Amino acid sequence: MEPLTGDQVRLRARLETDVPVLDAELYDDVAGNARRSRRPWRPMSPGSQASINRVTEPTDRAAQFSVVTREAGALAGKATLWDIDTHSRSAHVGMALRPRYRGKGLGTDVVRVLCHYGFIVLGLHRIQIDTLTDNHAMIGAARRVGFQREVVHRHAAWVLGEFLDEVVLGLLAREWTP
Repeated sequence: MEPLTGDQVRLRARLETDVPVLDAELYDDVAGNARRSRRPWRPMSPGSQASINRVTEPTDRAAQFSVVTREAGALAGKATLWDIDTHSRSAHVGMALRPRYRGKGLGTDVVRVLCHYGFIVLGLHRIQIDTLTDNHAMIGAARRVGFQREVVHRHAAWVLGEFLDEVVLGLLAREWTP
């Protein structure tokens, strides 16, 4: 497997042409965004420098990717390794797929490719996923890759007027099967 290519997806650098699509289909989905983000949703003008999807320079703390389909190269979503800690060699996974690409197994493939990047390319020891306990798609994708449920944080996320529980799933490099 090429380092950033899975069975169905490829991770690549974000392009300027990706930003308006990701903003329109992911950021402007207020309900979906509230479930994915710790930041409250605010209206944003097209092309705004405030876009969380904007093209940024690489940092040691985060690796942001656009997710494209392997065969057609179509933009399917975004993926991130965030809160990268080079001392403890750990990071968190973040991912969002455009609506038309959900439910097709791409999420599992994205998590696999992010693990390859984190464990093989960055030399991480631990990767974790924090998600809402009712996010069955993300939990299923994580478990298929080998993540284990570690803890539930009760009422840890404020989502559209109510507190919801979050689950933390973790995977160690020695447990990961490429």
